[in-house]
Amino acid sequence: MFKKILIANRGEITIRVIRACKELGVPTVAVFSEADRAALHVRAADEAYCIGPAPSRDSYLRGDKILEVAKTCGADAIHPGYGFLSENAEFAEACARAGVTFIGPNPRAIRVMGNKTTSRVAVYEMGVPLVPGMRENLRDEAHVLEWARKIGLPIMMKAAAGGGGKGLRQITRMEDVVSSWHLAKSEAMASFGDDAMYLERYVENPRHIEIQVLGDKHGNIIYCPERECSIQRRHQKVIEEAPSPMVDAEMRKAMGEAAVQAARAVDYDSAGTVEFIASGKSREFFFLEMNTRLQVEHPITEMITGIDLCKEMIRSAAGYVLPFRQEDVQCHGHALECRIYAEDPDNKFLPTPGKIIGLRVPGGPWVRDESGMYEGLDVPIHYDPMLSKLVVWGSTRERMITRMQRALSEYAVKGIKTTIPFHARMMKNEKFIAGDIDTNFIDTQFQPQDEARVKPNEDIALVAAAIKAYRKDKDKALGGHGGTSTGDPESSRWKSSGRVKRDPGF
Repeated sequence: MFKKILIANRGEITIRVIRACKELGVPTVAVFSEADRAALHVRAADEAYCIGPAPSRDSYLRGDKILEVAKTCGADAIHPGYGFLSENAEFAEACARAGVTFIGPNPRAIRVMGNKTTSRVAVYEMGVPLVPGMRENLRDEAHVLEWARKIGLPIMMKAAAGGGGKGLRQITRMEDVVSSWHLAKSEAMASFGDDAMYLERYVENPRHIEIQVLGDKHGNIIYCPERECSIQRRHQKVIEEAPSPMVDAEMRKAMGEAAVQAARAVDYDSAGTVEFIASGKSREFFFLEMNTRLQVEHPITEMITGIDLCKEMIRSAAGYVLPFRQEDVQCHGHALECRIYAEDPDNKFLPTPGKIIGLRVPGGPWVRDESGMYEGLDVPIHYDPMLSKLVVWGSTRERMITRMQRALSEYAVKGIKTTIPFHARMMKNEKFIAGDIDTNFIDTQFQPQDEARVKPNEDIALVAAAIKAYRKDKDKALGGHGGTSTGDPESSRWKSSGRVKRDPGF
């Protein structure tokens, strides 16, 4: 096992890796930007080093600074978490040159699977089903129109180096094809430094389903039961569950075996996820992409399998053989994850940075909160606004949803707006409860609350204050006893009963 592991990330995923390392008996090192000096992951690690200013390009994306810290502190391995440098083949190669183990797959796997065009070619040769479309990049306007007609509308235009919904367009009219191509190219270049694009068929009633795979350096690869990740906003996942309510045992086996074949195409030797798009109508599924890292939503797979994916990823990087075979992997119950963001769901999910002045975290049986929050934390505007992941398990899907409803009712973050109210509303949605979802779920089912309707109106507050003042004056006029009564019957009742009024907001 490694002597010391540096986690090249921030927030809740860094804390997750630190916990795994502690259970393995390995000391940990955190890195942080100047904006994260007071972050929880800095306090949780055995050592911590500042690597630059707040912008990611000057800190968390500076592989040279991170390797310098590794050399200084004596870390012999680096875990990249997710995001930042986690899928950067050049950084993985730089680690190898520096004599530091990159806790992730081999650089070739990262490079091939990091590009949607090369990944499609690689898995196609292994017999993995693909959405009908291109296995090359678009060249010019004539090429775009040729392929659009060949595939047929509606189509999806995608960035070859894409992710997170960047450079992605759904096209339903032929006259929009060329203009969409130019817009998507510009967005892809700004986001990834690569404007390569391709086209594929649009899948009706699309559901986003993914398979977790685990590989080691001895040629062993296994898959875990699927995760349903269809509830997204702006192509970013917000609610995930495992297993999927639409997948049966036969489909699960077919998807799992396809995922393993995709992983074998690049000799995969770590934790990774093969993502599929599935039709809610025909139940056909097609390869979408492979993420060569630990996923945000990995806890729900851990909850239904009992496998610690983070620890197994570290063990595989250290050369250990996977301790189980495919037949050992079983699915027990149901798990659900709600991503809690510092965003205002009633204002287009815009980020809401600021200070957390109050925090109450849910608990109880089979409730897991993966968080980097604490009371007094200043949530910076420089990074992804995800604050935590609330995860629950239930023996049935119904019990799982009921437990999440209860956990969300306990969760309170004061000082900033979060997506907790959004999740509470989603958990009561009839279509969600029935498992009738797809990737357009939020657009069709979520309506922002009317601020005037959900917030106390100022005029009403003034009237209420006037009534209270009137009652107080009337009480005094009738001979109130030295001000011991406020004239407010509500106040008297609570005081005499010995009960304490509960603040409904916290």
